[in-house]
Amino acid sequence: MQNSIIEIGIPRLLSAYVFVAIVAFIVRRRKLDTEREIIIATLRMTIQLILAGYVLTYIFGAQHYLVTLIAFLVMQIFAVNNIFHRVKTPISRPLKYRIILSLSLGTTLGLSYFLFVVVNIHPWYLPQYFIPISGMIVGNSMTGAVLGTERMIRGFQQQRDLLEAALMLGATPYAASKHITNEAFLAAITPTVNSMIGMGIVSLPGMMTGQILSGTPPLTAIRYQIAIMLVILGSVSLTVYLLMWTGYKVFFNERAQLIDPV
Repeated sequence: MQNSIIEIGIPRLLSAYVFVAIVAFIVRRRKLDTEREIIIATLRMTIQLILAGYVLTYIFGAQHYLVTLIAFLVMQIFAVNNIFHRVKTPISRPLKYRIILSLSLGTTLGLSYFLFVVVNIHPWYLPQYFIPISGMIVGNSMTGAVLGTERMIRGFQQQRDLLEAALMLGATPYAASKHITNEAFLAAITPTVNSMIGMGIVSLPGMMTGQILSGTPPLTAIRYQIAIMLVILGSVSLTVYLLMWTGYKVFFNERAQLIDPV
């Protein structure tokens, strides 16, 4: 039996919006006053994905390393901006620099290892591999950085007395804050680990589902999914580790005194 992609025409695509109407009806009946947010989210999703489709069509057609790298840089910029906006506590400028450095290094190293070692594609900038894989790595690392940053800042704010007591007893800034950075690191990687636990039994991940729908044999799709999940875990862990390793220092001055970073 020959595999083929079933095209979704415009009329069939529009029919899927009936689910938005159902949700809007439910929230209105429950008097939740969220119809506007649902409609705006639906419109934004539709417009953004249509624009992304045209952009990806151009990138896939260009097949040029500069175009691919620019797309990756744009992903990084948007990810950093989202981190700054999603973290609910104020972020100091020195910590922002460390977030940028950690995300850039963590995602670039993870992506490079996947492209050059795991799949070993030639040329390395093939957009059909580079773009979706880098999007998954950057997106998950961004989420990890948000969780790690929030937990670290909150830990320093809530445990200030404990930190100052440890410093007065002779602990170094690294030793005094190690429990805070450890907790932040675990909080940041937990969603990724949890998603791996139920994968394949509770749910089929998006990348694997997309490959199967496009005609890829299930066992091949499974190998790709395993590889990308391991790389995502590594990239998230590396990003958050670098953030913890460098980020705690902004809460201390050169005399190892606890400060409020500005």
